[in-house]
Order: sequence, then C-alpha cells, then structure tokens
Amino acid sequence: MLALRCSLVAVLLASGCPTGDAMSEASATTNSSPTSPSSASTTSITSTTAGATTATTVAESTSTGCSFLGCVDASDTGPLECDVWSDNCPEGTTCMPYSYDGSSSWNATACIPIAREPDGVGELCTAQDNGLSGVDSCGPHAVCNHLDPQTAEGVCYEFCSGSLYEPTCPQGSTCHTNAWGEFGLCVPTCAPLLQGCAHEYLCVPAMDGGEFVCIPDGSGVVGAYGDPCAGWDRCDAGLLCVAAANVPRCGAPSCCSPLCDTSANNTCPGDGQECIPWWSEGQAPEGYEDVGVCGVPQ
Repeated sequence: MLALRCSLVAVLLASGCPTGDAMSEASATTNSSPTSPSSASTTSITSTTAGATTATTVAESTSTGCSFLGCVDASDTGPLECDVWSDNCPEGTTCMPYSYDGSSSWNATACIPIAREPDGVGELCTAQDNGLSGVDSCGPHAVCNHLDPQTAEGVCYEFCSGSLYEPTCPQGSTCHTNAWGEFGLCVPTCAPLLQGCAHEYLCVPAMDGGEFVCIPDGSGVVGAYGDPCAGWDRCDAGLLCVAAANVPRCGAPSCCSPLCDTSANNTCPGDGQECIPWWSEGQAPEGYEDVGVCGVPQ
C-alpha cells in the first residue's frame, strides 16, 4: 500500500527508476483522479516534418511498487496507525511514513514526535536510518526526503493536504502521490528554460505531462551534452536524457541534449538538430509554450 512506484518524468524514451531516496514523486494528481498503480508512461519524440509541430507518443509500461530505495511487495504493508493526509495525530506529534520491517521502502505510518527545533519546508534537514525510520528534523506535516548519501542531508517536503481525489499544495508546487494514495508530497515546480531550483536541483518534466518539477542531480561527473544517460536525473541542469536518434554520434541507447526555446533562433549544438517542442501543438500548459529539446527530426 505504501510501496512507491517509479514514475516521475517523461524523458523521450530514456527513462529509469533511480535509486537513493525514500519517496518517488510518482503520479501527479493535482485536482485529478489518481493513476493506476500498475502503469507508468513515458513520452518520446517520434517524428517531425518541416514546419510542423512535433507529435509525441505515450508508451504504457507496467511497474511494481517502487521507491527510490528499491521495490517492495504491496502485501508487505505494515500498520497504518494514522492518516498522513489529515495528520490526525495528537499534539506534539505528526503522522509519518516509515519502514516497519527493515525494507527499503516506506510501508507503514505512525505518530512521531516533532523535532524540538524543526526545519522548515524547503530547508535542509537530517533523518534517522536514511529516512526510513519516520524520525527526522522537519516540522509537522513534512518529511526529510532526497537524502544525500555523502552528507546525509535532505530537504523538507510538505505533505499534500486535502485528499487523494482533491489534493492541495501551496502555490509553486504540485502534489505527487505514492502508488496507492496513502500520502503525497508537494513537489516544487520550475521553469525549465531558467532552471532555478533550490539546492542545485534539476528542473525536469513530470510524467503526467504537466509542469516541470525540481529533483536532485544524479549525474555526477557525467551529464554533459552527448554523454550517455539512463534516466531523468543523469544529465546536467538544462539538459534532458533523450533517445540516441536525437543526438548525433550518441554511442548509447540515450544521451543528454539541451532544452531550448522554440521561439528563439536555433542554438542546438548537434548536426541536424532542431529545437523540437516538448508538447504537441496546443497541449503545452500555460507558461510552457516555448519549451523544447534539441533533437533530430525523423
């Protein structure tokens, strides 16, 4: 039930289930019905014609319950002692997900004492047992997520309020739930052509086709233009992991290629590359109309 499935972003046929965090920003559900826990989708550039808007295709695939720290069978779910959505815990405590059986995914909830001097939403934080104990330094109705394995620091994310079918988050963020809907996190949104995420996070597209969201940079020493990649977090800021056909001389199934402004002159670095709209014509959310990625028309 509290197992999380890997399904954050559309990355042009180059997707992956990254490791290293207790929460997968799974299916975006802002004011909409939840997606099925057994399906995920990725968007890929499939074809373009001169002077025409690029068409995108959504390919369905199945996945098990996963978190960034691994996968767990839904039958292993432990006690749900409180409701994260309503945070129905006694004063001085807050409802938190945790791992009740030592597995690598949150699979239970309990009322946990709030830190004496709590860190605020968006601030750096610390957590016990790599974030799986439910004990951290964040304030009420928030969790320390995206823990850095080197520093053991993460960032406080606010839990979504409301309900699974009518989730609410503060302006500038969007609700992403776990696969079965026991809770959701308010994930910061961002402008992909500007980046600008806090803590040097990446600005990448959310899988639901809506806003772009901020996630940790997992690229390490690679991630430049033309570098091989295997997931949404494996390219440097301002680049996305796209299918090899879009990056000249890409020697892997997928490589990093820059985001670009479809309303500006072509600045794409590769031979034959053009700034291809990320969304099909008329489908871009407000404010994202000029977002594109450098690719080779097919």
